[in-house]
Amino acid sequence: MSQEIMKKIAIIGASGYTGAQLTALIDAEPHLQVQGLYVSEGSADKGKPLSSLYPVYSHLKYCLSPLTDEAKDAIVAEADAVALATEHSVSLELAAYFYEKGLAVFDLSGAYRFADTAQYPKWYGFEHSHPEVLAKAVYGLAEWNADAVAATRMIAVPGCYPTASLTALKPLKAMLTEARPVINAVSGVTGAGRKAQLHTSFCEVSLTPYGVLGHRHQPEIATQLGQEVIFTPHLGNFKRGILATITVQLKPGTSREDVAKAYSVYDQSPIVTVKEGQFPKVDDVVFTPNCHLGWKFDEDSGYLVVASAIDNLMKGAASQALQCIKIHFGV
Repeated sequence: MSQEIMKKIAIIGASGYTGAQLTALIDAEPHLQVQGLYVSEGSADKGKPLSSLYPVYSHLKYCLSPLTDEAKDAIVAEADAVALATEHSVSLELAAYFYEKGLAVFDLSGAYRFADTAQYPKWYGFEHSHPEVLAKAVYGLAEWNADAVAATRMIAVPGCYPTASLTALKPLKAMLTEARPVINAVSGVTGAGRKAQLHTSFCEVSLTPYGVLGHRHQPEIATQLGQEVIFTPHLGNFKRGILATITVQLKPGTSREDVAKAYSVYDQSPIVTVKEGQFPKVDDVVFTPNCHLGWKFDEDSGYLVVASAIDNLMKGAASQALQCIKIHFGV
């Protein structure tokens, strides 16, 4: 692919952990190019080099520009797509604006993950003001929705916990009983974002559950799985990564061979690795786009335990967005 037809991606919200990670990934892609990095007009980071916030990216010679009206015009004129690593309510408006201008939109917030508009006041605290754009949105779980991602310009990149959970559960869907899968998942503190907060300060974090029976990722998982689940997230005192340990009851008569065959859906995936009886660690996947699954099935009781490990900033956010970008543009 020649330089002239490289796809240019604008990244909005580039000062955060996910936006910076996505910048590094796109910069390394031979057929993609960063059109520009943007932060809000009121951001304290505007005008700064990205490398001043993240010295690990000292090789990236980009500055953070304020998202003025002139900047929006430049994005529309120059970019093929925008990636939104912004707050849900901010993405709600920006995604619709750029979609209606003809760009492809890859939204890493939750603003377009539910097709049902009634979910947004309950879980995100706002009424969805762009139902016509929402109707075009595709859930960007890359291994499962590639054809739809390629066919639309509005891609809702999944949440990090749902990515770990759904990658583990979707192959088992036909085998599940009515009993709700029980998901216990632990995330590193980068999942809480870069903004300073006392309860996510590294010295204050001790392994603890939060959002019990009320976390917004629970309905996201249930919607995409087609079955209610019990989801309990935990905050761990490590920087990055997610480990989800899931207990499910399978239908009577299900065999170990049936489970192995179900997980063979990932045999050709370069990103998802499945091992029977060998359970993953967070360290196996951090700083990679990979998902590692390990499972064990007790035929006598009908219960299966599957563990799913991903990097929350990679497969749980930035590298999955990159997968969707590459799928959509065919690069």
